[in-house]
Amino acid sequence: MASEKEASRGLEWQVTVPGGSSVKLESDSVPTAAGWRMHRLKSALTSKVFDFASTVRKIAADDPRKVVHCMKVGLALALVSVFYYTRPLYDGVGGAAMWAVMTVVVVFEFTVGGSLYKGLNRATATLSAGSVAFGIHWLAIKSGRTADHIILGASVFLLSSAATFSKFIPTIKARFDYGVTIFILTFNLVAVSSYRVEKLLALAQWRFCTITIGFCICLTVCVVICPVWAGEELHRLVMRNMEKLADSLEESVAEYLEEEGGVDCNQKLGQKSQGYKCVLNSKSSEDSLANLARWEPSHGCFSFQHPWRRYLEVGAAMRQCAYCIESLDSCINSENQQPPDSVKKHLAKVYAKVTTESSKVLKELASSFRSMRKPSSIDYLVEDMKNTADELQNALGSLPQEATSLIVETLPLITAASLLIEVSVRVEGVVHAVKEITALPCFKPTNGEELKAQNKAPSTVA
Repeated sequence: MASEKEASRGLEWQVTVPGGSSVKLESDSVPTAAGWRMHRLKSALTSKVFDFASTVRKIAADDPRKVVHCMKVGLALALVSVFYYTRPLYDGVGGAAMWAVMTVVVVFEFTVGGSLYKGLNRATATLSAGSVAFGIHWLAIKSGRTADHIILGASVFLLSSAATFSKFIPTIKARFDYGVTIFILTFNLVAVSSYRVEKLLALAQWRFCTITIGFCICLTVCVVICPVWAGEELHRLVMRNMEKLADSLEESVAEYLEEEGGVDCNQKLGQKSQGYKCVLNSKSSEDSLANLARWEPSHGCFSFQHPWRRYLEVGAAMRQCAYCIESLDSCINSENQQPPDSVKKHLAKVYAKVTTESSKVLKELASSFRSMRKPSSIDYLVEDMKNTADELQNALGSLPQEATSLIVETLPLITAASLLIEVSVRVEGVVHAVKEITALPCFKPTNGEELKAQNKAPSTVA
């Protein structure tokens, strides 16, 4: 038997031939354990690199604006770095040019509203904090060497505490949270350094000027090159949520009314039920976009004073509808015993009508948002939806005799019918919230209303 040492070097075979001589045959060396580990490590690293490249490619393909945003950030930093690389500009702003670079890094956001929000908060907070700190510094100097450090320390404690407490106020938290943080930072830097640094006013002026330069370069690049407006993003988000809600409602009920298809049917149902989940998970995005949209100037069809808060009301109404659809989805996918076929066929047609009419209302609202026109036939669609809901309610009152004897088996179907009626009621809430937005001047009248207005104009002149 070969020893372990020989085995580690490879396998050897000794063959005796006629004549008494022997020949050793060596086979190809067998890879060692360390070699296998290195091979596995190399394969794992290669796989991770390919997975990362695939993820990057997918992100860039899904939203090319992200690639443009990265290039815009690089361009803004390259422009602001000129103040450091060019001697005349560097002599003009001095070593404070680095504050312009820092401003671009922390202020540049994906949307114009985000950049305006951070830039204006940073500039205002820097100016106000610097002014307050300089005033306290002047008061401390006039008080003499005995009380100056007491005044400075007390001012740092009181103003920092008050500013931090203001962040708990909801209005300030929503609009000026970043500005309060910069105020605390700037005030403490100026107040503490004023005790040792001479020419404090000149230093504060240079820093404010460089921060303004960085903000202006950042805002110019953000607005001029492929701007992304937070208001338009919020408008599209609400429109897409309406479409997803309509598709989720219509397709889920349609799959339930079809014949059972086993695992494939359940998987398809699970994929199509993601629409209402997106609506439920979009609250934070809607709040953030609405907050940033308030800072944006007039753009496209939206004015500076556009009531973005009403979009949040629409989002809240859609989430109320989505909660009901979630309960409906759980009910029709429950593992309880299936209802009798006669009862299911009795309600299937009315089920489909209520679902279709409710979906039509949501799609009409989404189409109105896409075209920026007032919904033309929304009143008729809502009336049809109400009529079909009444039909479903009447159908529940005229169930076949088999349903009364098998109440336990029929209960999930009756519950789903009640939820469908509730969905139609909550869709009406979405319609009321949307009508407040479509009544704004940015939404054009429908073709019929335009013709009426043109016909009325001559008669009025006459």
